[in-house]
Amino acid sequence: MKYVVIIADGMADYPVEELNGKTPLEVAEKGLIDELASKSLCGIVKTVPDGMQPGSDIANLSIFGYDPKIYFTGRAPLEAVSMGIDIGLSDVAYRCNLVTFRKEGENFLMDDYSAGHITTDDAKQYISILNENINSKEFHFYSGVSYRHLMIWKNGKWEIRTTPPHDIPDKEVKKFYPEGDG
Repeated sequence: MKYVVIIADGMADYPVEELNGKTPLEVAEKGLIDELASKSLCGIVKTVPDGMQPGSDIANLSIFGYDPKIYFTGRAPLEAVSMGIDIGLSDVAYRCNLVTFRKEGENFLMDDYSAGHITTDDAKQYISILNENINSKEFHFYSGVSYRHLMIWKNGKWEIRTTPPHDIPDKEVKKFYPEGDG
């Protein structure tokens, strides 16, 4: 027997005022999904352990049988593996987004966490320029897709705390600089 597991990650969304307080899923025409559900065993699974930030990275580890409280070290190592990037045992992978700031007075605010949904080709050029200007054996940036990229820190420190850019729209960037030993 074959099984198909459909992960509706983020599908529920939030209620929208313009949809009379309903979610996009509630108002969508979803005939195929309804048909599949009528012929399936459906249920709800808690994929994010208590005390952990809900996200697809944590939930997917759980779905595949890995306890995120033991194995989760961030999204970047998973993305590095998917990109074929070798990470040494003492190396640390960080997710790096190309973003857009706007200046208000003396402050820089997070304007867009995706750099205006930059194209992959344009982003590759910026990542290449970044690597050329850093010229480091310790840090190397790898271009990904659109605004999503990686930095591998050889023999790096993993105790650094960062804030995802999509969590701080219109906020002063300086208040969210990385923190920790590094």
